[in-house]
Amino acid sequence: MVLVSVTRLHLKSPRYVPAFLWHTAWSTWQIINTPGFLGGKLLRDAYGGSWTLWTLTTWEDKSAMQNYRNSGAHRQTMPYIQKWCDEAVVVHWEQEDNSLPDAVEAHRRMVENGHFTRLSNPSPAQLERHIPEPQSSKSRGLLLRPRRRNMPSLSF
Repeated sequence: MVLVSVTRLHLKSPRYVPAFLWHTAWSTWQIINTPGFLGGKLLRDAYGGSWTLWTLTTWEDKSAMQNYRNSGAHRQTMPYIQKWCDEAVVVHWEQEDNSLPDAVEAHRRMVENGHFTRLSNPSPAQLERHIPEPQSSKSRGLLLRPRRRNMPSLSF
């Protein structure tokens, strides 16, 4: 069984974008080098002024995902989510293959089983436990692949 992890973050202000992108770059480097990471995608959603971001990742197992989450750049970034975001939701599930869910499936799973992060300044949607449906975006997203010798790690 493969673990799927999906997160949805909405930045409450564009002023947090530079710092968020910096930490995202470091966390992306960490994830592609983490044992047990199978693949993923970073997506920007057009909802809320286009600073709604989704991550979709697949892992060999829960332990591999937790090792990533609880260490390195990702662990250093997590405390800032309280300040930067007014919406934050995560959901995990197991499935047979390592295919990434589409936006409809990711949203459905979040609505059914999502865990809302405690935030210092949540939006009304976060307080009401409402997850807006993903809006179309011109961005195809950033595909993430585990780092392998002689193979690029990122593709557009």
